[in-house]
Amino acid sequence: MDLLTKRTLMDYDAPNASTAIVNGKSSNVLNWDDVRFSWAYPKYKRMLSNFWTPFEINMSKDITQFPQLTESEQETFLKIIGLLALLDSIQTDYAGKVADYLTDSSLNALMIILAQQEVIHNHSYSYVLSSIVSKHKQDEVFEYWRTDPVLQKRNRFVTDGYRKFAENPTIENLLESLVYDVILEGLFFYSGFAFFYNLARNQKMLATSTMINYINRDEQIHVGLFEKILKEILKENPGYNNEEFNRFGTQTIREAAELEIEWARHIIGSHIEGLMIDEVVDYIRFMANKRARQLGFLPPYEGYKSNPMRWIIAYQEVDQGKTDFFEQKPRQYTKATDSNGFDEL
Repeated sequence: MDLLTKRTLMDYDAPNASTAIVNGKSSNVLNWDDVRFSWAYPKYKRMLSNFWTPFEINMSKDITQFPQLTESEQETFLKIIGLLALLDSIQTDYAGKVADYLTDSSLNALMIILAQQEVIHNHSYSYVLSSIVSKHKQDEVFEYWRTDPVLQKRNRFVTDGYRKFAENPTIENLLESLVYDVILEGLFFYSGFAFFYNLARNQKMLATSTMINYINRDEQIHVGLFEKILKEILKENPGYNNEEFNRFGTQTIREAAELEIEWARHIIGSHIEGLMIDEVVDYIRFMANKRARQLGFLPPYEGYKSNPMRWIIAYQEVDQGKTDFFEQKPRQYTKATDSNGFDEL
């Protein structure tokens, strides 16, 4: 196995543009006009242009709506928030660990922005919860990951993949951890996103849906960045682009999809109005195939080439005028002038 070496703080004898994406040489001086990868600067600009904070979103209507949700909707809402909080907490740390071994200053910069966005995502969950439930309930939600067995099972699936790389940083373990990352950011969130978008489709918890919208947009960019990193590593280290790794990719994404389906049946089931579990299952399998193809693997499921939940596209595409798919009315949100909009109640 090829062990990874950390990027040096300063190398006077190396060029500014790195000689390789991992185990290369770089001065560690960042000059955006002298970087190895042409896609790095456009990605940097895109990530900066998407900057947002939870404080921008006025929660006052959601505060009054949450008690009006059904008991099942409230429970599902809180459990999904608990799941997202755990996963985005891990992402912040994982991004930093990956950045240490990318011998390219521009990619290190991208990973720092990515990690900062994950901090914002995590903060947004606290922001939502502090708006709609008591401090005691908020603390309870942030402990769900310890007590829910279905949640524990799927979370360990990713954290064990990350831990393998963190404890033994080899090229192979890094590549495998990147597959787990795409699973986390590009598959494990998606039944949860569907739940929030379904609420919005029924004019419920629109502010929370907008926040999820922004998170969803960020995660799609993150998936694209990790896809680029994985493919560049394989391009520079073609010996790892073998049948064994490709089989690992397909099988791991399939296993992840089955865990996500188990979670969807557990958390959504047949008790959320307007959200059919069979459609959610098909949607998860569609997304699993999409992510596998994106990374260059064979899709884990035969068929599932088209999105069975077409309505969800309008809620994922936050930049398309923020227009409701059914009502065709602009989804406009006033920025909160005080914490979470409480003064408007």
